[in-house]
Amino acid sequence: MNVLATISWIALGIGLLSSLIIIVDVIRHPQMMAIMNVVWPINGWFLGPFAVWSYYKWGRLKAKDVDREDNRGMGAQVFMSTSHCSSGCTLGDAVGVPIVFFTSLTVAGSTLLAHYTVEFIAAYLFGILFQLFAIYPMNQEAGILGNLKDAIKADTLSLIAFEIGMFGWMAIVHFVLFQTPPKPDQATYWFMMQIAMILGFLTSYPANWWLVKKGIKEAM
Repeated sequence: MNVLATISWIALGIGLLSSLIIIVDVIRHPQMMAIMNVVWPINGWFLGPFAVWSYYKWGRLKAKDVDREDNRGMGAQVFMSTSHCSSGCTLGDAVGVPIVFFTSLTVAGSTLLAHYTVEFIAAYLFGILFQLFAIYPMNQEAGILGNLKDAIKADTLSLIAFEIGMFGWMAIVHFVLFQTPPKPDQATYWFMMQIAMILGFLTSYPANWWLVKKGIKEAM
């Protein structure tokens, strides 16, 4: 096993352990917004210990059985909104990867373009679904269709911003870092995906800040 493969396994192990730590705690202390019980563990996979730290610092304030003043600032609220957006995208991308891999799908003869296409569609669908789960309980009188329109309005820009960061890193991995890019049955591929998710989070954060500031998206 080469050095990069070893690093990849360690990074993936840390991510999974971080997710497990959060899962154990959200089972004991469920979030007031149910979808966040899924969001935080997904964050653990790619943000690792930072996700655990942010969960205990900010996420726990939103647990049903925690009676503490919510003193989060704008930066923390946008962080949580970005986490929510990024988790939906991450799940969609994780679903899209094996679809392309096991079907040997290509777009214009390119496997990378196939990944872009399938993963964007899956990430968009999951991202909007996550947003719908967040806003519907607070506005049930608007119905599914009304809330779906609001979800699309609130999350489309941030979803696109996330995928720009993620796809940009995928292009660097594919064309610059490796002569033969890693495949989804290798740990290195998923380590590269962890990095892609972190970069997607960073490119999505300014979009979420703007959306929250303009009142297009509710702060979480």
